[in-house]
Amino acid sequence: MTSPNFKICHIIAGAPTGGAETFCLDAVKALHERGVEQVMISRPHDAYVNAMAERGIQHYLASFNRFTKWFQQAKISRIIAAHNPDIVHCWMNRASSFAPQGIKQPVLGWFGGYYNLKNFQRCDFYMGVTRDIVRHIGEASGHPENAYLGHTFGTLAQDPPVSRAEFGLPEDKPLALLLSRMHWKKGVDLMLEAAQRLPGMVFLLAGDGPDLEKYKAMAKSLGVEDRVCFPGWRTDRASLLSIADICVLPSRYEPFGTVIAEAWFAGVPLVATRADGARQYVTHEQDGLLLDIDDLDGLVQCLDRAANDQALRKALVSNGQKTYDELFSKQVVIDNLIASYSDMIARHKNGR
Repeated sequence: MTSPNFKICHIIAGAPTGGAETFCLDAVKALHERGVEQVMISRPHDAYVNAMAERGIQHYLASFNRFTKWFQQAKISRIIAAHNPDIVHCWMNRASSFAPQGIKQPVLGWFGGYYNLKNFQRCDFYMGVTRDIVRHIGEASGHPENAYLGHTFGTLAQDPPVSRAEFGLPEDKPLALLLSRMHWKKGVDLMLEAAQRLPGMVFLLAGDGPDLEKYKAMAKSLGVEDRVCFPGWRTDRASLLSIADICVLPSRYEPFGTVIAEAWFAGVPLVATRADGARQYVTHEQDGLLLDIDDLDGLVQCLDRAANDQALRKALVSNGQKTYDELFSKQVVIDNLIASYSDMIARHKNGR
């Protein structure tokens, strides 16, 4: 396979503890596998530092502190000038707001949600992770021709195996897995209330965030702490999915949620709320089970069906694989990303 003949400078300001930042790192790794030359500018988080060092990708550190924004922008400008990439990819709001003036290369701003365009004023092009986000960008910018669709991929690398025993969970009960930040908008409290009503099920709630301790206390107050494990933030998503019977996304707000595609890839039945992302891509009772936001009765019913209806489980897995193959495999997503970069670079050179 011929390697793309362009160079990318990635600017990422967030910590690698959220879905969007995780996908940024996954995309950089996948582009490296395809022979794409890259440079990264990020905060000094170990996940970025180690991944770039392992692959020999040139990596620069920045604080993205708004009080020294002019200094940070000058540093970024010098890095871009020194490496002369063909395109600068700014991952989300803060990174895009730090794009310096006077860059001769095209600047791409990446949207993992319905962001305000005020932070993307120096971007020439935009990329949204869902069809509806692309629509939002086109309407907000007035230039729908500059808004590209870029799905995240659900393909996961193989991780070292784990067992339920490591989390103090039994083998003989269905296990519902949540991969999420511990935040109100993720619906973690709804999961705990569902756990109280499903005594024959155990729950692995993997993630970190501002409300983690609150949810641990809530589990205790509901009397479900013996069936609920909070292992904190985990990077071994494939291994966790391998021990799960159900993957759950009970979010109140979720522009997409890459875990949807990861569940399809892993062959784990999916249960999700009708938040923006799932509503666009998940077909109820075909490749997932959908419930209304904050519908506790619906969540309990969907979890029970996903755990115990064997014919339904088989259909959800089979159809989920088809949706994954069509839209969310690493091959499909990275092919599209490379084609989009190439198109942006060509259009910028031609003044379009």
